[in-house]
Amino acid sequence: MSVTRWKLPEYAKQHHASAGSGLEGERADKYFSRNVFGEREMKSRLPKDIYSAMRKTMDEGAPLDFSVADVVATAMSSWAVERGATHYAHIFYPLTGSTAERHDSFYSPDGKGGLVTEFSGAQLIQGEPDASSFPNGGLRATFEARGYTAWDVTSPAYLMEGRNGTTLCIPTAFCSWNGQALDKKVPLLRSMQALNKQVKRVLKLFGQDDPGVITSSAGPEQEYFLIDRALYLARPDLVCAGRTLFGAPPAKGQQLDDQYFGTIPERILAYMMEVDCLLYKLGIPVKTRHNEVAPAQYEIAPVYESSNLANDHQQLLMHVLQSVAPKYGLVCLVHEKPFAGVNGSGKHVNWSIGGPTVGSLLSPGDTPHENMQFLVFCAAIVMAVNKHAVMLRGAVAHAGNDHRLGANEAPPAIISVFLGEQLDDVFMQLAAGGAKESKRKGLLTVGVDTLPALPKDATDRNRTSPFAFTGNRFEFRAVGSSQSISGPQVVINTIVAEALDYVATELEQAPANDPAEFNAAVQNLLQRIVRENSRIIFNGDNYSAAWAEEAEKRGLPNNPSTPGAFDAMDVESTYAVFEKYSVLSREETASRFEIYREKYVMDVMIEANMTFSMAKTMIFPAVVKHQKLLAETIIAIKGAGVDACNAGLQEVTNLNAELQQATAALDKARKLPKLDIVAQCHYMADTVIPAMNAVRAVADKLECIVADEFWPLPTYQEILFTN
Repeated sequence: MSVTRWKLPEYAKQHHASAGSGLEGERADKYFSRNVFGEREMKSRLPKDIYSAMRKTMDEGAPLDFSVADVVATAMSSWAVERGATHYAHIFYPLTGSTAERHDSFYSPDGKGGLVTEFSGAQLIQGEPDASSFPNGGLRATFEARGYTAWDVTSPAYLMEGRNGTTLCIPTAFCSWNGQALDKKVPLLRSMQALNKQVKRVLKLFGQDDPGVITSSAGPEQEYFLIDRALYLARPDLVCAGRTLFGAPPAKGQQLDDQYFGTIPERILAYMMEVDCLLYKLGIPVKTRHNEVAPAQYEIAPVYESSNLANDHQQLLMHVLQSVAPKYGLVCLVHEKPFAGVNGSGKHVNWSIGGPTVGSLLSPGDTPHENMQFLVFCAAIVMAVNKHAVMLRGAVAHAGNDHRLGANEAPPAIISVFLGEQLDDVFMQLAAGGAKESKRKGLLTVGVDTLPALPKDATDRNRTSPFAFTGNRFEFRAVGSSQSISGPQVVINTIVAEALDYVATELEQAPANDPAEFNAAVQNLLQRIVRENSRIIFNGDNYSAAWAEEAEKRGLPNNPSTPGAFDAMDVESTYAVFEKYSVLSREETASRFEIYREKYVMDVMIEANMTFSMAKTMIFPAVVKHQKLLAETIIAIKGAGVDACNAGLQEVTNLNAELQQATAALDKARKLPKLDIVAQCHYMADTVIPAMNAVRAVADKLECIVADEFWPLPTYQEILFTN
């Protein structure tokens, strides 16, 4: 198959020639955070008392004194205008899962034929977008449109530079006139607040009366595909659905394992370098970039940050990835499964808890069996995951992720915890009555004299586990690549807060001034938690059929599709835990289920409509052309007095008939019956998706038969290996 018909060389050359960050030759540490109104700018531009008030809010979570807003607004706008900004925008994260913004000019008429710069504290603090035009799950009606954006002091403002100007972007929370959360930020901040409170209760029992603000932190690893833009534009399914709805496997996929960590192609590396430069200017501490396992798949990963800032930066990172790609004749795909049969893309969320004073609370040390504080926190997390596994599964449930979970380095829908040999051994000892020793780290010798002995971890890694301990954090590998990391973090923060609440309540009953009694209480509690929650711990191959059978025996939930995952999560225990820790009210929780179910139905329906359209208007005509060519060739051969085999014509004719039958069945299936939203979800999963798959199965067979000159779509071979 040839890519020449898509005119790729000219397209790539044209765009690549004009690309570049404008920072070539400048050291990254000199321009890191250049576009951020952060510590450096605040300290130099704000009066000392205003700066101190800002730092108190940012560091300690103290309420913001609104009297400082006008001073901050003046300093912030002066900095932005000096840097060429003409507009400011409140940036928020509605329940679409994407980023929203509204731009307003700094300039107003002065009444004398000129302009004057205006930006007040009130404009900084509050905006007023339409609350009924975003998904709200019944929290707002069309005639109840008032909503507010509120300045989030803990996430710094930044400058977004465009081709023709610069905008000051101000991260904000988004709520309704009633104060209900309509976004991804408010619940995350609430969950962090709840976790901080419960962690401090536990730390106090271990003698830490003033540990400072405790936060959850995240380091999300973003996987993505880069494909040529010309090929992308020739695939209506990629443009409208984000994934290919048709496509036969190429002769070469990822079976040779030659993509992972391979040499990065020149055009891709140039793109990555510009992305890194722009992210550094925005203060996003990206650390790692490399080829991923699938052809045309890559990964970028930042250093840990506070959960709220990590979420804002993750949204910004996706924007930069996608906005830079066209300059290089590329498109960045963040769908979980753009191409069938090869690795999908995840967003592995590395989650931990700690603070500036106490450090990481999930660091086991060299002898974790003696580290009672660590074991308490680790056991509480295991208990939280076991009790609320359906919440974790529901937090990553959406149409795109259903195609990814269960293979190709994506964990299955069965939630389990991987602890590794060292911790698993310690927990087994605890269950048996008390931990006496820990498996030690060692040295790995390779057998080559010139190579040094390498430090060897006490435990291996497990890439099939959905929730794995990886040294000083847990890695939630089930999160989809297109998702906001807020939802999964909200769930983790909340259920861990509940578990720590239980732990603190139990241990607070032990005599406060008797270390021996307290240690005995800790040991008894750990033993009980491990025994009651050991079913969730699994250190083996999560892909194996044996594990699915074992998980069923253990009573672990298994909800492979989004509708089932939502149903399992939409229960009283979910509403109760969110409500108890003031993360989401019952109305807010119900609204999320309504919104995400509606989105699932709409996502699948878009795919169904696109599948039907492409089958009827692109694939069927191509097949007919091929049939005609075969028929005319057979007639010509027979006319020359030579026997002609018509097996090929018969094969394509039979498949074409199957295509028409499958397309007609899909057309019937996509007429959604009048059902409630729960039933609609199941209808899409049980009826519409199988009908789509039936059309694809026939079309993919035809792709392998129809002449290349007639096939109307770029193939997997063309898309995945044109870099």
